[in-house]
Formats: sequence, C-alpha cells, structure tokens
Amino acid sequence: MPELPEVENVRRSLMWAVAGATIAAVRLGAFTGCIAAPSPAEFAARVTGRRIVELRRRGKYLLLALDSGETIAVHLRMTGELTVTWPDASAGRHHHLTLALADGREIRFSDTRKFGRLRLLTPAELAALDRALGPEPLDERLTPDRFAAMLAARSRAVKPLLLDQSFLAGIGNIYADEALFLAQLHPLRPANSFSPSEAARLLEAIRAVLRGAIARGGTTLRDYRDGLGRPGSNQHYLQIYHLDAGDPCPRCGEPIARLVVGQRGTRFCPRCQPLATP
Repeated sequence: MPELPEVENVRRSLMWAVAGATIAAVRLGAFTGCIAAPSPAEFAARVTGRRIVELRRRGKYLLLALDSGETIAVHLRMTGELTVTWPDASAGRHHHLTLALADGREIRFSDTRKFGRLRLLTPAELAALDRALGPEPLDERLTPDRFAAMLAARSRAVKPLLLDQSFLAGIGNIYADEALFLAQLHPLRPANSFSPSEAARLLEAIRAVLRGAIARGGTTLRDYRDGLGRPGSNQHYLQIYHLDAGDPCPRCGEPIARLVVGQRGTRFCPRCQPLATP
C-alpha cells in the first residue's frame, strides 16, 4: 500500500499540476535517507533547474521525467505521499523533502513510516528498472494466452506470485485478495495448475478490481492521499480484504478464512475459492 491504483491516481492528480514546471530548489528535512541514490547533495545538484516534462507510472513507481533525460523515481512504499501545494500550507512532522518549483508551488514528499524512497535514474538505470518489473496488468499486450503461459511456467502458489513485482507489476495485498475472490480461485493454488480458462478469468478479475479502484480514486484505509491531498473511496467497495476471519462471505455466507501467505495476511472464502483443482 499504495498499489497500482493509488500510484496511478497520484500520477493523474499531479500530471496537469506539475508537468512543465521547473524545479528551482531542493530542501531536505532531518531524514535525508528518503533519497536512496545518488547522495542528497548530488541529487539536489542534478535536479535543480530542470523541467518536469512528463509524469509516468511503472508498477508501483511514480516517474518524473526531467528535461535532462534523467528520471526521479518515487516509490511510496507503505505510507509515502507526494503532493503539490503552496508554501504556506502546513507541512506536518513527517514531511521529509520539498521540490520548490519556479512558480512558487512545492512538491512535497512525506512518509510516516520512512520506508518510501526517491532515486534519480539515468536512462540506463531506468531501463534496468523496467526490465526488472513484470508486465503491466492493464497493458493490452498482456493477452490471456500470454498470462496463461506465464502461470504455466511457475509452480509457486498464485497469491505470492501475484505479489512478485518481477512477475506482474503493481499488485499488492489488497488487490491480490480482491482479484482472487472475484475469480473464485484459492490463494494457495499452484500457478501451473490453472487451466487456460481459469487464467483468463483471473486476468479479467485483476483488471476489473484495478480499474474499479482507479475510477474511485484508490483505496484509503489509513494514510493514502492523491497528489492533491484527496482520499480515495474504493475502501467502501472492497469485497473481502477488509473482512475478519469468521465474517460471512459476501457471495455465499460461508465464514471467511484468514491465513498467512508469503508473510502477508490473506482472506478468502473456503467455499467460493476451493483449493482442489477441477
């Protein structure tokens, strides 16, 4: 958290606000570790005076392309926020970095848990990041046949596989649980046990939950806000992620089960999502 829909909404909310803006200065708070690479001083020197030409997203990364050819890659991790505001707005005690823009506005990075990171990437480093990530789940080039082949080549349980960013980019715990529930597939099913029709059903479910969450501004369970400070509303539409063990399944009424898969809490319905393959 934030996952693909949240990062996409940050991108969309910031795109028209900061595309074309020039970074006039970089100001850091006490936690300089939010800049992973290069050093904070070198980061500031290389981005100051540069114009933001485009905002893109790759998986869970927000990418601010600069006119120098380099890219600021922002990984929000659990509680990171990237917002645009005016200098007189209250910053808060978890505010760690400011990109002061030439028109007087500020892009601020805040992070309660201090897990989020910013990196300044050369074109070669950006290409390496792209290669390290799996395909985008909403990319039309990811066909049902290609997805079925990807699953058939893996013997891991499907839930941790969906969380593996080198397999598929952008999905986290919330949307993996939601998609598996919608597709009626057990989180521990080996990926290579899926039939082509089940693989197609899972891909369709992944896309449905992601598109729905994007349309609703993302899921705000606690900290998430978009680039203008607005919470999402998708939390009101979750089917299973928000439920506790023993709560009734919204589809069949069977008690929901909870287990830990890949060190992540996982909710599923034993009746709607049977482990046994057909």
